Amino acid sequence: MTHGMRADTYTPRPDGDGGPRDTAARYALLPLRVFLGVTFVYAGLDKLTDSAFLKDSGAGSIGDMMRAVRDSSAVPGLVDMALESPVGFGYAMAFGELAVGIGALLGLLTRIAALGGALISLSLWLTVSWAAEPYYYGNDLPYLMAWIPLILAGTPLLSVDAVLRARRRRETS
Repeated sequence: MTHGMRADTYTPRPDGDGGPRDTAARYALLPLRVFLGVTFVYAGLDKLTDSAFLKDSGAGSIGDMMRAVRDSSAVPGLVDMALESPVGFGYAMAFGELAVGIGALLGLLTRIAALGGALISLSLWLTVSWAAEPYYYGNDLPYLMAWIPLILAGTPLLSVDAVLRARRRRETS
């Protein structure tokens, strides 16, 4: 029996009516968008409702966490900036995660929300999870990579962006 690589590739039909494969291709990013949106909303709410997190010091506080990772981070200057006002930084992080998560879930300004999610993930990777060894044990790098398809593709379906785009097309026609 001979084994070989498949040489065929799949390209969706231009009219978008190619059956189940076209449907799967159109909806491929939806599970990723929902996962990232729910995760970031949850992370933001978790920070805002955790009485210990939004403190300058103490067990579980943003201040103590930032002081603990300062020397092992790739960009200690970024941690130093956060340490100038740890509580303010904690609120900014929480509200940023909420905005990113809501934007992703609704599909509202999705590319901007995804860029925000990628920047949050990048900053966390370079600071909090930088010392994880091996590197793939840290969870912030996969989140950073997961945001990239949404930055590139946006949300063409089931989104406020798609509704607004369709409305603009009807108005210009």
